[in-house]
Amino acid sequence: MGRADGKLLRHTDPMYRLAAHIMKKRSDSLNSITLDIPLDPIDKYIRMKKKEGQSMSHMAVILAAVNRTICEYPALNRFVVNKRIYARNEIAIGMVVLRAGATGAETMGKIYLQPEDTIIDVENRIQKYVEDNRDTGGENATDKIINTLVGLPGLMRVAVALLKWMDWHNLLPKAIINASPMHNTMVFTNLASIRTNHIYHHAYDFGTTSLVMAAGNTREVPRRTREGEIVHEKCLPLGLVMDERIASGYYFACAFRRVKEYLKNPALLEEPPEKVLPDPEL
Repeated sequence: MGRADGKLLRHTDPMYRLAAHIMKKRSDSLNSITLDIPLDPIDKYIRMKKKEGQSMSHMAVILAAVNRTICEYPALNRFVVNKRIYARNEIAIGMVVLRAGATGAETMGKIYLQPEDTIIDVENRIQKYVEDNRDTGGENATDKIINTLVGLPGLMRVAVALLKWMDWHNLLPKAIINASPMHNTMVFTNLASIRTNHIYHHAYDFGTTSLVMAAGNTREVPRRTREGEIVHEKCLPLGLVMDERIASGYYFACAFRRVKEYLKNPALLEEPPEKVLPDPEL
């Protein structure tokens, strides 16, 4: 069955089709890993862009690296619903934004990236997203759907159950999928912005989120040089949670090695990708 946000994959590896039946819930199928990202190359790149008059955030560098890696490893953009594996037809990143002037108040929404986006494009999209969502007087689409659900006295349980049933049977309208913070390629949360260590954030059984990435406080990580000396490298830890039903461990390992390569040299992301690979099972 087709969905508004993805295409059904009918010829994936039998092991993963079976896994989707054994591990019916996303919470049953999560693996986690920490990626320690050296900060020096990113900080040097950000300082260089600042001298050129271009603002650049750590978040933009990370999301641009993930976006480019999805172009090369498209199975990262798969998801599982009702024991079926789908290829997502968009790149959507769910993010939390703190409301301006309201301690602790936050909202959540999505940034839509394009495969051909450069690192500058990603930075511009993030800035616009933050500006649009930090207005304390406004509601985004996610806020509206949440406020509607909690405003149904005695019916919220029924309404949520109905939404889950519709999603399970591919009947959820695209407008609700667009507003839902749980239907996306990846959720990204920057806990370093509130001076908190990285975590392995849960994924949601409702929706289609197959990846969750949480950045935390920087830390020093010991590393042995080629000369055998132990040095301590300042790193940004990324806690990554992934749905193992969408790809093999080897595939994930190769993909996130590629992310780290881009983060060692963010200038590689200043040009659009030479090629965008489709999902191999489409």
